[in-house]
Amino acid sequence: MNRALKRISIAVLVMFLLLMINVNYLQAFETSSLSTRPDNIRAVSEANQYERGDIVTADGVVIAGTKPSNDFYKYQRYYTDGPVYAPVTGYDTIYSTSGVEHEEDALLSGNGSQLAFRNFIDMITNKPQKGATVQLTINSRAQLAAYAGLAEILKGTGHVGGVVALNPATGAILAMASYPSYDPNLLASHNGTEVNTVDKALLTQSPSPLLNNATQTTLPPGSTFKIVTSSAWFTQDPTRTTSSMVYSPQVLTLPQTVNKLHNDGGEICGSAGANGQTTILWAFSQSCDTTFGNLGIDLGGTALNSMAERFGMNDPDLNVPGVTMAPSQYIVPPSQALTAFSAIGQYSDTVTPLQEAMFAAAIADNGTLMKPYLIQQVTASDLSVVQSTTPSVLNPSVVSPAIANDVKQMMIAVVQQPQGTAFAFNQGNENGLIIAGKTGTAQNLLNGVSPNPDAVFTAFAPANNPKIAVGVIVQGGGYGAASAAPIAVKVIEAYLATLGIQ
Repeated sequence: MNRALKRISIAVLVMFLLLMINVNYLQAFETSSLSTRPDNIRAVSEANQYERGDIVTADGVVIAGTKPSNDFYKYQRYYTDGPVYAPVTGYDTIYSTSGVEHEEDALLSGNGSQLAFRNFIDMITNKPQKGATVQLTINSRAQLAAYAGLAEILKGTGHVGGVVALNPATGAILAMASYPSYDPNLLASHNGTEVNTVDKALLTQSPSPLLNNATQTTLPPGSTFKIVTSSAWFTQDPTRTTSSMVYSPQVLTLPQTVNKLHNDGGEICGSAGANGQTTILWAFSQSCDTTFGNLGIDLGGTALNSMAERFGMNDPDLNVPGVTMAPSQYIVPPSQALTAFSAIGQYSDTVTPLQEAMFAAAIADNGTLMKPYLIQQVTASDLSVVQSTTPSVLNPSVVSPAIANDVKQMMIAVVQQPQGTAFAFNQGNENGLIIAGKTGTAQNLLNGVSPNPDAVFTAFAPANNPKIAVGVIVQGGGYGAASAAPIAVKVIEAYLATLGIQ
C-alpha cells in the first residue's frame, strides 16, 4: 500500500511540475502569439471596449468610423460608402484585419507604443482610451468618380477593372478604386456566424471582390507601353526629337518568321504610305503598331527591359504600406519577332493600374518618379501627430527632362490632334483643359468569351502644370479611348475641381 501511494504521489508531483512549466512557458514565450490569435475572444472583447480611431480622406471624409454598439461589445465599426473605399480601408472583423485597418491596427486600436504617454494621461485624468485617427492621401471626389466610372461599365460583365490616380509631384495616391468590390460593413458584424457566412460567400465569388484590381491584378498594357518604348528610343540618341522620322510601314514583316504585324484596321501610318516614314510624334499619336514594333526590334529586349524597370516594373520590393501589391512585369523576349510585340505592350508585358499611373506620373514630373504612398499621417486623440509620411523619390531620372518633354508633347497630340487615338472623345476639348494621355487596346486571353480586348488609358493634367496622373484598366472594355479614357477624364475633372481648376 505504501509503495502504491508513493507512486501516486510521484506521478502527481510530476504532473504538477509539468503544469507549472507549461504555465510559465506560456506566460514567458507565448503571450504575444496567444493575444493575437483570431479565436482569442478575450482579446476581441478587449479591443471592442475602446473606441477605434477613424480613417479619413485627405479632404476630411470619415470612411471608417466607430459607433456605440447595443450588443455584448461596446463599439461597432462602420464604413461609409463601403464598396467605394474597400480597397483603401480594408476591413476590421472580430477575427482579422486587412488593408489600412491592418497596417495601422496598433494605432487605430489605441495600443501603439506611440500612444503610451497619451493613454497614461487619459488614465490619470479618467478619460476613455481612444484610438488614433489615420488620414489618407485619398481625395473623396476623385475616388467616387473612379468607382462610379468602373461600375457603370463593368456591372454585370464578369470582368474586372481598376483605377489609380497619383499626385505626380509627391507620389500621393489620390484615388484607388477596384471593381468588383465588397461592403466591409458586412464583415464588421459582431456575430461570428454571420461573419463566416459573408466571408465564405466572398471567397467563392468569381471574379473575387476581395482582390484589389488597382494593385494586384496585372493585365497587358497594350499601346500605353509605347511610352516606355519611345522613352528608350529617345534615350538611345539624345539628338532625336518629336520631329525625327521613323520607318512606318503599313505591314511589318517580323524577323526570323513569316508572320506580319499590321496596324489597327490595316491603316496607313500618317503619310508614310506602304513603306515610307513619318514623324515619331505622328506614329505615337496614331499609335502605329508597325512603327513601334520596328523600334522594339532595333532597340532590343534588353534596352526595353532597362527602361521598363526605370518606370518601376520588375520591382518585387516596391511596396505601399496598407496596400497589397503585385509587381508589373517585362520579360525579355527570346526573339526579335516577340520583341516587336513586347514593344507595343503585348507578348508577356503585364501591368497594374498603379503602374499605368506611374508611367504618366514620371513623364508629368519631368522624368522623376516619386514613390507612391497612401497613408499621409496619424494623429492621437489630442491631435498631436504621431506618424507622418514624407514624399520620397523612387527614381530621380527615369528619363531626362528634355525627353520627358518630348514624350509629353506626343501624349498631348494623342488627345488634342485629329489623328490622335483619343481625339474623338475629346472634341469638346474638356472646357479648355489640356490632357496628355496614351490609349491602349490590349489583346488578352483572360478575356474568356468576350470578343473585346482590354481597354487601357494613362494620362496627366493639366498638361503644362500637372496636378494628377491617372491609370485605368478595364478588362474586356474594348478600345482604350472608348471606355478607359472617359473614366480617367472624370477622375481628373473631379480632382481638379477641388483645386479650383475647371
